[in-house]
Order: sequence, then structure tokens, then C-alpha cells
Amino acid sequence: MAELKTLKIEVMRYNPERDAEPHFETFSVPYDEQTSLLDALGYIKDNLAPDLSYRWSCRMAICGSCGMMVNRVPKLACKTFLREYTDGMKVEALGNFPIERDLVVDMTHFIESLEAIKLTSSATIANRKMARTCRPRRKWRSITSSPAASTVACAMPLAHSSA
Repeated sequence: MAELKTLKIEVMRYNPERDAEPHFETFSVPYDEQTSLLDALGYIKDNLAPDLSYRWSCRMAICGSCGMMVNRVPKLACKTFLREYTDGMKVEALGNFPIERDLVVDMTHFIESLEAIKLTSSATIANRKMARTCRPRRKWRSITSSPAASTVACAMPLAHSSA
């Protein structure tokens, strides 16, 4: 069995019923080579802060539910490993979304925008133009394929047809 190390993780906390604004709380979490951030958040919830709120679903980097900011970079908690952050990590809710509680954001507008997309020939042309204007998005594709995390990395309007 591998020896456990300890990592300090600063987690953004926010409870709208009692907090005027988000703040950070630091937790010491044991980890080994296979411990993901999602595992660490589970440890914190089970052992240190039972009221911690965060989203997750598939644990396989497919659904994007566990998207959050790690050291100011959008990441998926299920495929972010603590072994890569030996100096500690700072975990925040995804940017560009309203915060509901702790690491949970309101994605209603984002989901509705995705559902409203109707590709047409003019939308395809507009998408090509937007792809050229958002070159930074390409570097974020290597980080995650989550549409929400991509939106955080490059805040550009979604193209859709109102017809």
C-alpha cells in the first residue's frame, strides 16, 4: 500500500443564507497517486465539512458536472489529481456563472442557450468566424471537453437562430 501524503486545499465556501460573499476555508486532505480532486472533496464532505456542496455525476470526464476552477484554471474534478499539486490547490466555483452554494453554480441560462441552438448555413458561417476570434479556446480544449468549462475559458456568445 502506498504511503499517504497530505495536501492543503483551499475551497471556496458560500452559503447565501448566512454569507454576504464567498470566502475560503482550508482543509488538509490525505492522498496517494490515484486520489482525484473529486475524491478529495468527498473526503472533506464525509470527514471535515458535511455541509460542503459540489456537483458530480459520471466520474469519467464525460458529463462535465464536476467542472470547477483549480488554481484559476477550469478543470474537471474527476480527472484532476492531487499528485499534480504538491504545493496545494485553490478550488473555486466556475467563473461566469452565478454561485448557488459553495462550488455549485446556476447553469440554467447556459443549458437553455445550448438547447436554443439551431444550426443553419448562416449559423455555420457565424460559428467559423467566432472560432477564429477565440483562439484561446483551443488551448483549453486540451484541459477539458466540458462545454461549461470551455465557456469559462472563453466567454463568447453562443450562436443561435431566433427563427
